[in-house]
Amino acid sequence: MLIYEMKLQGTDDQYGLLDQAIRTGRFVRNSIIRAWMDGKIKSRNDAYAYCKVLADNPEFAWASQLNSMARQAHAERAWSSIERFYRNCKADVSGKKGYPQFKKEHVRASVEYKTSGYKLSEDRRYLTFTDGFKAGTFKLWGSRDLHFYQLTQIKRVRVVRRHDGYYAHFLIDHTREENKELTGKQTGLDVGLNHFYTDSSGEKIDNPRFLRRDERKLKKLQRRLSRTQKGSKNRAKARNRLGRAHLSVSRRRNDWVCKLAQHVIQSNDLVAIENLKVRNMVKNHHLAKSISDAAWYRFREWLEYFGRGYGVPVIAVEPKFTSQNCSSCGEKVVKTLSTRTHQCPHCNYVADRDENAAINILKSALKQWANTVGQTEINASGETGLCLGGETQPSKSTHGKKKPKK
Repeated sequence: MLIYEMKLQGTDDQYGLLDQAIRTGRFVRNSIIRAWMDGKIKSRNDAYAYCKVLADNPEFAWASQLNSMARQAHAERAWSSIERFYRNCKADVSGKKGYPQFKKEHVRASVEYKTSGYKLSEDRRYLTFTDGFKAGTFKLWGSRDLHFYQLTQIKRVRVVRRHDGYYAHFLIDHTREENKELTGKQTGLDVGLNHFYTDSSGEKIDNPRFLRRDERKLKKLQRRLSRTQKGSKNRAKARNRLGRAHLSVSRRRNDWVCKLAQHVIQSNDLVAIENLKVRNMVKNHHLAKSISDAAWYRFREWLEYFGRGYGVPVIAVEPKFTSQNCSSCGEKVVKTLSTRTHQCPHCNYVADRDENAAINILKSALKQWANTVGQTEINASGETGLCLGGETQPSKSTHGKKKPKK
C-alpha cells in the first residue's frame, strides 16, 4: 500500500463543512464506544449495524449527512481500539491495557472515506466531496502524480486537519518494488543520543536534534499562548502559531530519518538494528525529551519500509548485553553508561563502545538470518557475499564448489 498526501485548497466556508464532517466522524466513533460500554455492541458487525441506527435516529439527523461508508470507517476505528484492549488483556500486558477512550476536539483530526463520498477529476488535480455536507471541490496541491494509478486502486481517502491547513491522504493499492544490485555489505546499527547511530564499521552519524534547535522559539511561542485569554481569537492565533512551529520540527525530523533510512538500505544487503522498547525508555524523565527528539522508532519504521521495497532484510535483535559483551572474544565486560570506550581485559581489544555494540548487533542478526535461510558461510565483517532472493554468491576460495565435509 502507498499513501500519497496532497494539500486541499478551498474557501473558509468549505473548510467549515469539512470540520462538520470531522466532528460527525468523531461522534460516530464515540457513540460506538459508548454502546460497547453499555453492552449493545459485541462484534464488528454490530458496530457496522449501529451506524445505521445513528443515521436513522431523528435526534441525530445530521449524522446521516456523513457518507455511509465513512461512518463504517469510523466504526472500524472504534472496534480496532476495542480489539486492541481485548488483545492486551488476553496477553496479560503489564501496566495499562489501553481501555478505549472517547476522542475529544483536537486540531489534528480526520475523517475517512472508503470508495464513495468523493470524486476525482479527470486530470487528478481536483477532489470533490459528494456526501451530505456538500463541501464542494478542492484543488489538490502536491508533488505526487495520481495518473500512474487507476481509480480502482484508490481504496480510501482520508481528510486530515492540521495547524497549517487540510490534507487529503490517498491510500493506493500498490506494492512498491525497487531494483537494487547486491553490494556485498552488511551493517549493524547502534542508535544513541550523542550520535544518531554508529554502524559496525565505525561510521558515526551526528544527531541533528531538531527540537533542541528550535526549543527557544517554541518556549517563546508557548509563553505568548499562556498570556492570552481562554476562548479569545488571540488565543486561537497563538495556538496556531505554536502548532505550526511544532509541525515544522516534526516534518524536518521525519524527512531527515526517511532519507537516511533509504541511504542505509541502498548501501547494504542486510541491516541489523536493536529491538528497542522506546515506549518504556521515555519513562525516564531525564532522557525522555532527547529520546523522542531522536526518533529512533520512526527510523526503524522507514528502514523496514524501504527494506521491503528494495528486498533488503532488516533484522531486529534483542539489545541485551550488546554493549557489555566483547565483540572480539565474547566475554562480558561490565561498563557504566558514562564509559564510552570498550576495553576488554581478556583479549585486550579496544574500541568505541557504540562500535563494539554495533558489531555485536550485526553478529546476532547474522545468526538469526543463518538459522532462517540456512546460510552457512557468513562473516560479521561484511566482506563476504550474502544470499538474497534465491541467488548464491560463491566464495573466492571454493569458486562455487561445495567444501568437503571434514
